[in-house]
Amino acid sequence: MAEKDLVTVEQITKKIYLIRGSKVMLDWDLADLYRVKRKNLKQSVRRNISRFPEDFMFKLSKEEFAALKSHIAVSDSDDKNLRSAPMAFTEQGVAMLSSILRSDRAIQVNIQIIRIFTKMRDVISENKELRKTVEELKQQTDELF
Repeated sequence: MAEKDLVTVEQITKKIYLIRGSKVMLDWDLADLYRVKRKNLKQSVRRNISRFPEDFMFKLSKEEFAALKSHIAVSDSDDKNLRSAPMAFTEQGVAMLSSILRSDRAIQVNIQIIRIFTKMRDVISENKELRKTVEELKQQTDELF
């Protein structure tokens, strides 16, 4: 499968949400990226539910779902079937999806998603190190004056 046939970094990063303190992707977005029906993705997960502990996948609560719906653009909502709360997949859950989805596209898109999660984690780590260095420099400057 050619790179041009896959999704862009921007397309993936726009579909990563922070919910319950974790970066997650929602089932409707993953189904869209994999070019499968949401119903089929959810069915595959339910058939393999033992592979998805709560730190890999969870269903949004009514309150989380209501808050999410209020942030989704109306034009986007047509494709998402907003009648049922989505499943949210952490990085580990997305990785586990590759073991139950068989299409070449799903495998290649999963590889891209995992790479993006890894880059995001690296950026966060670099920012923490930079913040620590700035704080140390500030402290040294304060001690001089």
